[in-house]
Amino acid sequence: MTRVLLLATTTGYQIRSFGEAAERLGVRLVFASDRCDRLEDPWWDQAIPIRFHDPPHSIDAVVSACAGAPPPAAVLAVGDRPAVLAADVADALGLRGNTPAAARASRNKVASRNAFKSAGLPTPLFREVSLSDDSSALAAECAYPAVIKPLSLSGSRGVMRVDDERAFVRSFDRLRRLMRSPDILIERDPVHEQALIESYVPGHEFAVEGVLTDGGLRVFAIFDKPEPLVGPFFEETVYVTPSTASAEVQAAIVEHIAVAARALGLSHGPVHAECRVNTGGVYVLEVAPRPIGGLCSKALRFRVPGGPRDAERPGAEPAASLEEVLLRHALGEDISGYEPQRSASGVMMIPIPRRGVYRSVAGVETARAVVGVDEVRITAKADEILLPLPEGHSYLGFIFASGVDPASVAQSLRDAHGRLVFVIEREIAVASR
Repeated sequence: MTRVLLLATTTGYQIRSFGEAAERLGVRLVFASDRCDRLEDPWWDQAIPIRFHDPPHSIDAVVSACAGAPPPAAVLAVGDRPAVLAADVADALGLRGNTPAAARASRNKVASRNAFKSAGLPTPLFREVSLSDDSSALAAECAYPAVIKPLSLSGSRGVMRVDDERAFVRSFDRLRRLMRSPDILIERDPVHEQALIESYVPGHEFAVEGVLTDGGLRVFAIFDKPEPLVGPFFEETVYVTPSTASAEVQAAIVEHIAVAARALGLSHGPVHAECRVNTGGVYVLEVAPRPIGGLCSKALRFRVPGGPRDAERPGAEPAASLEEVLLRHALGEDISGYEPQRSASGVMMIPIPRRGVYRSVAGVETARAVVGVDEVRITAKADEILLPLPEGHSYLGFIFASGVDPASVAQSLRDAHGRLVFVIEREIAVASR
C-alpha cells in the first residue's frame, strides 16, 4: 500500500479529513505529531512522536521510523509549524517539496515582507523590534494607524491595530504578555521574542487556496471575506467563494500571489495565501505552504474528471475533497481534471465572543434549518476555557452553506449564526495562599 507521511499537531481538525481521503484512495497515512514519546501510542494510530522545536531530533525520528518499512511516497503537513518541519523531512528523505529555507521564510513575517519588497510587490512600511524594547519609546516613533504583529503566529493571533500612542503602549504590552504565556514559550522559538510593526493597509481582504507544481501556481479558489476586518483585532469569520471581485482584480490577486510564492522560494505543494486590495494594488500578507486550516476545506468542492455536472447543484455532496486532490497531487498524479465546482459556498468560523468557561449551546437544529446551510459543527468542548482574540487561537465551531450566489451564502451563514445561543460562564477566581 502506498504510504504518505502527514505531519500535524495532535489537535488538528484536518487530520480526520486527510484520513478519510486516504481511505478512499487506498493510501496509508503515516502520522508524525507532537505527542509524548514516553507513552505507548496513546491514540492507537502508530504515529511517530516528533518535537517541532527540535528539527534535528524530529528528522532523525522520522527517518529512523521509515527505515524498516517501505518509504513514504510523499510528505504533507497540516498547520504552519508542521509545514516547516515537513520541508526538512522531505529534504532528508529525498521527496518533492519546498526547500527548508523557503518554508521558514514563509512563516516569518519579517522575512516574508523583505522577500515581497525585493520582488517589487506593494508592501507596507514595516519594522522589526524586540519585545524587550520600551513600548513608550516605540510609540513615540510610530506613524499611525499601524498594526502590531508577532512574527510567527497564525490565525490573526496577537495582531492588533493601534491608532495612537496610548493604544500602542497598551497593545504592545499585551502582545508581550501573550508571547510569554506558557503555550507559546513551550515552542522554544527565538523568533517569539520579536515583533513586527507595520503601517495599516486598508481595503478588501481575500484568501487564496491553490497548489504549486514545479513553481507554477494553480488557484482553486479565491475567497471573499465580506465581514469588515478593520481592527482593533482581525478575527476572520466568513469566507465565501467564488469571489465577487472583478476579473481584473482576481487576475491581479493570482499574479501577485504567484510572484510572492516565487519570492519566498516556494515551489511545490499546497498554498494558502492572504492579501488586501485597495487603490494602491494587491498587498500580499502571507503565503503559507499548507492547506486552509481547521475544517474550512469543507467549503471547497471538486468535480472529478468526467463526473456529472449536476453534482454542482447547491447543497450537493462534493465529488472530491480538497484533501483528496492534495493527496493525489503529492503522489504525482495529474489533477488538472479536478475542477472546483461552480456553485457558491462558504464557511463561518464561529467567533468566541468573550472569555469564559464554555457550558453549552442552544439553537443548533434551528441553525441547521436555515435555507442554504449544509452543516453546523460545534467543536468547543464543555468546560473548556475560551479565549477570544487577540490571545485566543480557536473557534466555537464552523457553519457551512451553499447557494446560487456568494451573497446568499454569506446571508445564510449570518442567519444561522444568529440562531445559536452559547452559554459561556465567567471563570471563578481561585485565591492563592
